Amino acid sequence: MSFLFYAGGAVALISTLFVILQTNVVHALIYLVLSLLAVAVVFFSLGAPFVALLEAIVYAGAIMVLFLFVVMMLNLGQTTREQEKAWLPPRVWLIPVVLATVLLSGLLSSFPANSIEVTEVGVMEVSGLLFGPYVLAVELASFLLLAGLISAYHLAKSR
Repeated sequence: MSFLFYAGGAVALISTLFVILQTNVVHALIYLVLSLLAVAVVFFSLGAPFVALLEAIVYAGAIMVLFLFVVMMLNLGQTTREQEKAWLPPRVWLIPVVLATVLLSGLLSSFPANSIEVTEVGVMEVSGLLFGPYVLAVELASFLLLAGLISAYHLAKSR
């Protein structure tokens, strides 16, 4: 498990560095999703599979849906599709694929044969934590999502 932790941490650091250094927004988004998935692998290696699952679903999934939502709202047309195909040659995908392969191989090698233990967590336990000691984080996240919604509305509003 320590190899998985260090591999996930290294992939997260490298892909986050590429997020900062990219000038193309689409490329930066690909590296950001890879970084978030690497953080999910780190959480899994620390023994928190539920947090890892939430990290992958909420952050990586929500970012992709938000990006898709913005692209659909802007309705850029066929010319931007051709421009995006020109911006995304196969060589751009090489580094994310290599880093994702490192994560996947580390994750698959960490599973011992036939010893996966599943623990059930009920809705009451999760909601008790979210609206108990973590209520401030939930409220801050809701304000952040509200600010993003209002910003997306104003960006898409026709002048």
